[in-house]
Amino acid sequence: MSIWAIENAMESLSLPTSWTADWRTIAVVFLLILTITYIVQAVLSYRRLQAFKGPFWASVSYAWLAKHTLSGRLHLILGGISRQYGSLARIGPNFLVTDDPYLLRRMSAARSPYVKGKSYDGTRLDPDTDNTLSEKDEIKHRALRAKVANGYAGKDNLYLESSIDDHIMDIVHLIEEQYLSIRGAYRPMDWARIAQYFALDVLTDVAFSKSLGYLKSNADIYDYIKTVRARLPRIQMRANIPFVSTLLANSVLKKVLALTTNGKSGMGPMMRVAKEVAAERFGPDATVRNDMLGSFVRHGLTKAQTQSEALLQIVVGVDSTATAVRCIFYHIATNQRVYKTLQGELDTATLTRPVVRDSEARNLPYLQACIWEGLRHWPPIAALMLKVVPAEGDTYNGQFIPGGTQIGYSGWALHHNKTIYGEDADVFRPERWLAASGEKLQTMNRTVELVFGSGKYQCLGKTIALLELNKIFAEMFLRFDFAVVDPQKGFASRFHGLFMQSDMNFVVYPRLSKDTA
Repeated sequence: MSIWAIENAMESLSLPTSWTADWRTIAVVFLLILTITYIVQAVLSYRRLQAFKGPFWASVSYAWLAKHTLSGRLHLILGGISRQYGSLARIGPNFLVTDDPYLLRRMSAARSPYVKGKSYDGTRLDPDTDNTLSEKDEIKHRALRAKVANGYAGKDNLYLESSIDDHIMDIVHLIEEQYLSIRGAYRPMDWARIAQYFALDVLTDVAFSKSLGYLKSNADIYDYIKTVRARLPRIQMRANIPFVSTLLANSVLKKVLALTTNGKSGMGPMMRVAKEVAAERFGPDATVRNDMLGSFVRHGLTKAQTQSEALLQIVVGVDSTATAVRCIFYHIATNQRVYKTLQGELDTATLTRPVVRDSEARNLPYLQACIWEGLRHWPPIAALMLKVVPAEGDTYNGQFIPGGTQIGYSGWALHHNKTIYGEDADVFRPERWLAASGEKLQTMNRTVELVFGSGKYQCLGKTIALLELNKIFAEMFLRFDFAVVDPQKGFASRFHGLFMQSDMNFVVYPRLSKDTA
């Protein structure tokens, strides 16, 4: 509100002239104090990290980062920033971003003094209980990871691989029944949606021994996908912008915005599933199962922790895996050279039917090259995941980084780094993994594995994710031929911490070259 508006308001109240003058003076002083405070803070913020280059407005305000966070293209913007300003660039008054694999591993090393920043508060999906991703206390985080490690790795699940096989066959049956274009029929399939159904069914099955049946119903049950997509921008804004994080940490807002079990659609039913399944594992009549939650309980998770971890799996674990399944498939299916080379390898291999074994898939070099090239070319997680520099500060390449500075991950720049991957790093080319050797290959391998994080922050679901990837592409390209509907259109993709993707449309034909039954 302007000074004149305030004055007019006071005059409308028929207050004495002296009162109006006093209010005008107070308003002027108040606005002057705000302006001076902002300028001082901006100057101090700018000077604190002035040794690091970046966009000017990013150095004095978080508005620059907020704008690009809302754009849905932050992963690409950060990639450009890293290329323009170097391996440690400034993207906020107290934020830096890096694409240096050595610095990223150093920050996440087991004994590293770096800790998680407040951005991780946005991943606390249960307002009352932290999960392995949101827990910032290092001691609690280490203890929590120790309790869930076996469950996430599938070590306590005797039927892990067969469970994944079941859902791959669900995709096969869905395609055969609803999407095969035969006898002149035209039945386009949105692979983006199918991939998410697959990830949801696998995760709920291996975690809860209770698949929700997305593939069998071929529908967005409870409008879950729609709801998650609506919430992701808010979660990312909270993670990236300190003011938003502080605002949403308010106890009143936390209660208003918290996920609840109410409602017939959206997150409510998913919350109910998570809580009901977790509740079954506790009490005198507790259900004992050899699944992920069963492992959590056996290793000491409380009921509240089990519920919180279950919800994390449904939201974060599903979308990151779905992105990998979508994008690797898309890049194979739209590159005829890669497509035919992979099918040739699959056709000549001796593979278990009806679904290839994980051990067999790991021994198919071109398939493995496609998987790792896909993870590199389109990293499934490209969130900043800010870490806090220890209080005493740190030194990087001769530059001192003040304590309390937060450093984020520039995933797009890291995995498109031409020094590491070659001048054609922006191109999907699986052969780079077969041609490289020695120290070059070792560097590439160590770098691409950072898509799963490293050290004390490494993704706990890595084992299960790779198991899914090793199987899904082998079966799809053994059994079917795919043709993209509109090669010029591509597909829709927005980034809000996780990728929201759609319209990955393909026509599917039965393969005629080999009997894969």
